[in-house]
Amino acid sequence: MTRTEARKARFALAAMFAANGALMGAWAPQIPLLLPRHGIGETVLGLLILALGLGAISAMLFAGRLIARHGSVPVLRVFVLAVLPVLPLIVLAPSLWTLTPAMAAFGALAGSMDVAMNANAVEVERRLGRAIMSSSHGFWSLGGFAGGTAGSWLIARFGPETQAFAVVLAVALLVLAALPWLRGEPPHPVQSDASRRGSVIPRDAGLWLLGALALFCMVPEGAVLDWAALFLGKELMAGPFVAGLGFAFFSGAMAAMRFLGDGVRNRFGAARTLRISGLLGAAGLMIAAAAPHPYVALAGFVLAGLGVANMVPIMFSAAGNYPGHASGTAISTVTMVGYAGILIAPSSIGWVAEHIGYRPTYAALSGLLLIVAANASRTAMADELRRVEA
Repeated sequence: MTRTEARKARFALAAMFAANGALMGAWAPQIPLLLPRHGIGETVLGLLILALGLGAISAMLFAGRLIARHGSVPVLRVFVLAVLPVLPLIVLAPSLWTLTPAMAAFGALAGSMDVAMNANAVEVERRLGRAIMSSSHGFWSLGGFAGGTAGSWLIARFGPETQAFAVVLAVALLVLAALPWLRGEPPHPVQSDASRRGSVIPRDAGLWLLGALALFCMVPEGAVLDWAALFLGKELMAGPFVAGLGFAFFSGAMAAMRFLGDGVRNRFGAARTLRISGLLGAAGLMIAAAAPHPYVALAGFVLAGLGVANMVPIMFSAAGNYPGHASGTAISTVTMVGYAGILIAPSSIGWVAEHIGYRPTYAALSGLLLIVAANASRTAMADELRRVEA
């Protein structure tokens, strides 16, 4: 991959992140509609989200091994095309028996695509000799903002079925235009001792700790993605359109900050950036939890988005440069643990929120971001990108 190819690949990769974000953003306003459509409550909905999360988590280490064997680009191409038709399948599912496997498939394919995207981002970073991880995730958030905002409007105007097909068509056009320009490093065998012994799961405790910190960053993000619409609608009496804006505003704030994140990180370092980000995110969730009005809660979600924005990209850059492990293996491990926060943990949040309310739940989640801020020094290896030869 030449530097010229890497520059083009950087924008093709941005399209992949935006596509993934748009699908998740369009999914967010669909979530409350599952309750009346299938006659279920928050606990059952939480179990359905658990099925989505288990599908993703079970596929992520498998995706890491595929990347090591075939390279990030072929794996990314397969999964981005495979995930496109699944959102309409979820919306059209006539019963829980068909909805559950559709959601599990959505999680598995979107999660595998996510691992491949982040592994490819590390490869492009190395070729360019500069960080692009935060801005790549910025395109994910921008896609989430567009998918959530347009998706909420389409549902309100035309219904959920039309929304699902319209979003998938728009994402498919974006993906097909970008696929030919993707580039990555050639496949390489995993370098760790565990991998040479044939172990699927790395045994490095530091890598798992990094994954745990990523989980603490992603639990609040998952709580906003899956439950903000219900929180705004049920406890703050917001209408369907305003309720659907919770994740959209959160994603929009993340997008704006992530486009600044690479420069901020290069100036202040990964650890300091992560520490300040954790404090901002915790403050935003506390504001949302205490909000007397939907618009105050939206402001809190905006501040939380600004704080959370650069936390996950820093974790992935740190994983991609973790010593003794190939990037695909390390990223898949951290992603697997971290994405339990955005995919599996919200299923338990639904049960907790149903019993104690959303306000105490969001207030408690702010504490996880404070724990990450206190352990920010463990991500210092993310700054190794500054010393990569061009």
